[in-house]
This record gives sequence, C-alpha cells and structure tokens, in this order.
Amino acid sequence: MLLILLMIVQVIVAGYLLQPTILLALYGLKRLFTSGSSRKSGVEEGQRQFNFAAIITAHGHLTLVAPLIDSLLKQTYGRYRVYVVADACETVDLHYDDPRVVILHPQPALNAKIKSIDYAINHFVEEHDALIIFDADNLAHPTYLQVLNQYFNRGYRAVQTNMLPKNTDSLYARLDAAGNLYNNFNDRVMRMELGLSANIWGLGIAMETSLYKEIVYQNYLGGFDKKIQADIVKKIPLLAYAAEAMVYDEKVETGASLEKQRTRWINAYFKYFPYGWDVFYTGIKRGKFNLVYFGLNLLRPPLFLVLGAALFLGVLNLLVDPLMSLWWLGAISLFVLTFFAIVALMANDRRIFLSLFYLPGFLLRQVKALLKIKVASKTFLKTENSRVIYIEEVLNR
Repeated sequence: MLLILLMIVQVIVAGYLLQPTILLALYGLKRLFTSGSSRKSGVEEGQRQFNFAAIITAHGHLTLVAPLIDSLLKQTYGRYRVYVVADACETVDLHYDDPRVVILHPQPALNAKIKSIDYAINHFVEEHDALIIFDADNLAHPTYLQVLNQYFNRGYRAVQTNMLPKNTDSLYARLDAAGNLYNNFNDRVMRMELGLSANIWGLGIAMETSLYKEIVYQNYLGGFDKKIQADIVKKIPLLAYAAEAMVYDEKVETGASLEKQRTRWINAYFKYFPYGWDVFYTGIKRGKFNLVYFGLNLLRPPLFLVLGAALFLGVLNLLVDPLMSLWWLGAISLFVLTFFAIVALMANDRRIFLSLFYLPGFLLRQVKALLKIKVASKTFLKTENSRVIYIEEVLNR
C-alpha cells in the first residue's frame, strides 16, 4: 500500500516538474511549423469603443499613485475613467482638473483590497463596460487600453494583461522578475497558445463589470485573485491573456521584502486550495479539459515546494529503488535547464538571466517564508513599495 501511495505521489510531482519542459517543447514545435501572425492593436473603423473603469486601490499613502495616473492619462485610447480609492490615507493630496480622474476617500477605512474595489464600483459616475484592477505601484503602457479594447472586441469577457518589471536594479528585483517571466510563460503565454484559460495576477486583470459583480466573496484578507479566477473561469469560455497590453509592477528589492511577500502568497495558496479542487471537479463533470487543466494548476504547489519534493523523493528512492533516484536526478537537472531556457527566452534584460545563478539564496528565502506562514493567517503582510518612477523612464530604459 505504501509503495502504491509513493508511486502516486511520484507521478504527481513528476508531472508538475516536467510540465514546463513539455510546454517549452510545444512552444518550439509551434514556432518551427508556423510562421506566426501579427495582431493589430489600433482602433479599427466600426469597432465598438468599450468604456473602461481603471480602479486603483491605494492603502495608507498615495506616494506611488501619481505616476500611475500620469501613465493612464497618456493613453492612446480615450474612453475611460480612473477611480482612485484612497483607503486609510490620512491626507489625500491628489487633485486633478481632468474629469477622467475620480478620487474616492472611504470613511471609515476599509482595510481590504476587495472592499476598495467594491467601493469604487458603487461610486462609478457612469456605466462602464469593463473594469481593470491596478495596484498603486503600477504603470500602464500608453497603448494599454487600446490593446484591451481590441481583445474585448474579439469577444473575450476577461483578459489578463502582461505584467513586466518596473525596476530591475537590485538582485532581488531581478530574481523576482525572473520568477514572473517563468510563470508568465507557463501559465499565460502557453495557455493562450494552446487555447486554454490563463491564470491571473492580482493586478492588470480586466473584465466585464457585470461579470465581476457575479463574484461573491466570503473572505476579505488576501488572495482575492484566487477567488476571482476560480469563479470566472467557470462562467466564461476562455480567460484570455494579452501579451501586448503591458502593465509595469514594482519588484521586491530586499530579502526581507521577498520573505514577507512570499509568506503572504504561500498562505493564500493553502487557504484557497479547495478552489482548485472545485474547478478540477467542475471540469470533470462538464467534460471540459480547459477547466480540468486550470484546476490542476491551481492545485500545483509553489515551485520551491515542487522542487523540494522532487529532491526528497530522489533521496528516498536511494532506499527503495536506486534507479529511480537517477531518474529524479535527471528530471531535476532537466527542470533547471528548462527554467533557465524559459527566462532566457522571455527576458529582454541580460541581467535578469544572470541573476539566476543566485537562485539558491532566493529559494532559501522562500523556505524561511514558509516557516512564517502562521503570521500571514492572522494579519495581512503588506509589501511596502517606494519607487517613484514615471512611464517615460521605464520606456526609455
């Protein structure tokens, strides 16, 4: 019985470990046999002009909001409004004559991102076809809304946009960016290539306003993106990914910030683990591979845990089946090579690739974050961001 259980565990871990290699191979084969096609991102004659609501959730201070508003006011697309929810901010010193910018200061403080989003929706000054959720430290590329309008015109009801690093001048920022590029390839780029629903980030997700209103929250402390994607992926044919719609996000710059961020993320994974089972089971009942695959990936543990499990199984098999230990050594080596290859493929900054040689320290920080998981279950561990950067600086970099 124990050997059967061990075999099942090994199959599951091996599947998650080899998944990126399979996806990279599929990516290469597709590029080999197809020439690809370019998509227009301009406003085409006769297309519907969707009315967007850009919701910015800020908590505690508004230091980073001005650059984001500036990037949104420089959009090449004109039909939108910006709603800034200044939650728990003692002073609100943002003043704009532009009617497209609406500043909201909820009283009493909401102290929850989900509540801030709902507050913005309840204070819309006009009806909006779709909404986009931003964090205060984000920046939007000038064509961001223009590209999104194209995707909604294609019939998509929810679109995750492309999150890129706003800052890459520290080692931890580059390692954080490398991890994002790797996950972006597996969970968004290749999903779109294969016609499957993409995972969302906690920011830069655009969806029909009516679709968002169908989501019913039962918990307001962290992990709201887990709830969003688990709900909407069952309601729509495809959760799309728009690589051309670029939003920039601040990366963590210190090991302490990384630990705090990862502690929050790991806690959210375990807290919302049942959602993965729900999506997986729903996919089985409906006979939808898209939902089955989505559910399996929601169940996938954080990458460092998958790698740790593979190492443990490799050592354990020295006692059970030494030949399997050699297989695990080969699988782990293949995974590492694949990880490097994916980051090299996705990165446009050589320094991000070179930072990968410091990954052991990055993984150690995540182990330390796991040991602090009880803290995240009691309070929201906010990652402090402080880099005031405007969109011109990012584009000229």
